[in-house]
Amino acid sequence: MVRWPNRRPERDGEPNADPGAADAKREPSVTLADTGTAAARDGATAVTGYTRPASGPAGPVRVSHTGDATASEGGLANTGYLAIDRFTLVQQAAPRAPFAWPHQVGVLPPRAQSLQHRAEVDQLRAAVNRGGTEVLTQVLTGAGGVGKTQLAADCARTAWDNGEVDVLVWISASSRSAITAGYAQAGVEILAADPGDPEQAARSFLAWLEPKADQKPCRWLVVLDDVAEPADMRGWWPPTSRHGRALVTTRRREAALPGAGRRRVTVGLFTPQEAAAYFTAVLAAHDRQEPADQINSLAADLGYLPLALAQAATYIVDADLTCASYRELLADRLRKLADLLPEPSALPDDQTATVAASWSLSVERANQLRPAGLARPMLQLASFLDPNGIPATVLTGRPALAHLSRRTPTGTGGTHQSAQVSAEDAVLALRALHRLSLIDHTPDIPHQAVRVHQLVQRATRDTLTPDQHDRLACTTADTLTAAWPTIERDTALARALRANATALTRAAEDALYRPVPHRVLFRTGQSLGEAGQVTAATAHFSRLTEATSHRLGPDHPYALAARNNLARCRGEAGDAAGAAAALEDLLADVMRVLGPDHPDTLKARHELARWRSKAIVDESTDS
Repeated sequence: MVRWPNRRPERDGEPNADPGAADAKREPSVTLADTGTAAARDGATAVTGYTRPASGPAGPVRVSHTGDATASEGGLANTGYLAIDRFTLVQQAAPRAPFAWPHQVGVLPPRAQSLQHRAEVDQLRAAVNRGGTEVLTQVLTGAGGVGKTQLAADCARTAWDNGEVDVLVWISASSRSAITAGYAQAGVEILAADPGDPEQAARSFLAWLEPKADQKPCRWLVVLDDVAEPADMRGWWPPTSRHGRALVTTRRREAALPGAGRRRVTVGLFTPQEAAAYFTAVLAAHDRQEPADQINSLAADLGYLPLALAQAATYIVDADLTCASYRELLADRLRKLADLLPEPSALPDDQTATVAASWSLSVERANQLRPAGLARPMLQLASFLDPNGIPATVLTGRPALAHLSRRTPTGTGGTHQSAQVSAEDAVLALRALHRLSLIDHTPDIPHQAVRVHQLVQRATRDTLTPDQHDRLACTTADTLTAAWPTIERDTALARALRANATALTRAAEDALYRPVPHRVLFRTGQSLGEAGQVTAATAHFSRLTEATSHRLGPDHPYALAARNNLARCRGEAGDAAGAAAALEDLLADVMRVLGPDHPDTLKARHELARWRSKAIVDESTDS
């Protein structure tokens, strides 16, 4: 509605006859309210409110309760009052009315298909049910892909649907500016704050959350999803209020995140039962069924990681594979993990990154933490070892420090820079990876101080060139042999070293035979024998003998050394006669290849005499 005061035009030299002529000479006012919506595109201008042309009246303009204006492709949209002068556009926004409760700010992520109830949800609900006067701010921490966002969204959606909150605010908190913008939007919608000053609007909203004696209590829930840096939250933590609560999700584990009135909730992997139930439900939604044993095995192959299970299920359905055939592809170490997951355009549940890509930003952030440039090469070493536990001495020994000294610091354009690295620096690199939830570092368990998810390991190895892969595998083997004591007094350490050697062989066996078999292959079998596991030692050296003979030829010194170890294991397993027969054949080959005076020839003679004597004793005892 527009109202114009009446007046008669003046003639030249004739005064206005209207009794209110003095008032009429003033420019008329405009009052306008309750307009609709407008949209503009392709350079056009849309106004929902009032537009004053350059030649129109310039009196007071009162605008209220205007609709929404949207623009695209170069259009100009205005809600309120737009004055068009000769060279300028002067905009005056209409006052906004605050929204009534209940009200939601921001968009919750869609509910994941076949969402599973998890123990972490019960922890969150238990904290709410306890009530009291303490602030209910819970910080959900965990590695990328464990489902933190879905847990937070499920809690928020449940509270909203059950009428437990009056105001729900969801903020994608990946940067400080995003946090500010999210709070500002809440201030604009809840308090009708000025959108032209987002910082002030955000501060006003946080101040409004503070409990006040004369204010009607508002039950609020603020969710800050995916906080990337603890410093981004400085000054933006929701206040203490017995009527409100906050949920924060992050991969970070710094001590600054939980604090006064804030409690950490660690979000882990699916349990085997949760993983199997989830995978079964997703396949059933696509009218697919698979044997339970194959589903259980595939869940274990994927390390019970929720994101990996979701994407693997999508890949299986899209490619029309069985769980068994997918497991065969996954077991092929020549295939990259990214090739066994859906393309970005086909990811399920509105996901934006594959498992293979979800950790890349975390690695980059960890690599920037002090000491800069060490986290990435440390993770590369750990990616070849046992995901269930790596001894601290393996990653802080001399070969590991030499590898870290050849780091490529961030911002150097990829050029290598050598600098002396200490064991303390190596520990700090481990802590940097731990802070980003890329590893679990528990120094109080020295023989299993570092744990890494198997898919993080694989994704890390996939980033290496073939040459880098082989060199790192040999460096990792060097770290193991350097940490291996000559005399194994600590059986737990020996067991952990053997498990890590097995993991290394599984990940990069070919590299360990180039140009010759690495010492770690022999040390692993010898450790099995020293531990009394003669059957396992015999099987190990049998495989090593076959591999060295096939790769290097039967007369290669390493092939002959493997045969010598195999014969000794047979004797220690109780077959003295078999050991003597094998050594007799070996001695003839050693003399032919190395000559009668070579140390290995003399060793073979000694071993043959020993086991012949033992076989005679055994034969006489049996008779």
